[in-house]
Amino acid sequence: MYKNFEQVEYDLKRLDLERQIALEEVRSLKGDIKEDLSPYSWVSTVFSAVKKYGILYLIRKVLR
Repeated sequence: MYKNFEQVEYDLKRLDLERQIALEEVRSLKGDIKEDLSPYSWVSTVFSAVKKYGILYLIRKVLR
């Protein structure tokens, strides 16, 4: 229970700030997701996988 309007205003300001912080976190996550799904990210992932499996393939060929 609130005893005066100052407590109500304090809680309203606090909740507004928490809402703004949550919105900024969502915006940040959106940017991170966009970056992760960018073509450059996919290309670098593919190249690292090709490099990894290419080296394994070469080692198997040499050992046979």
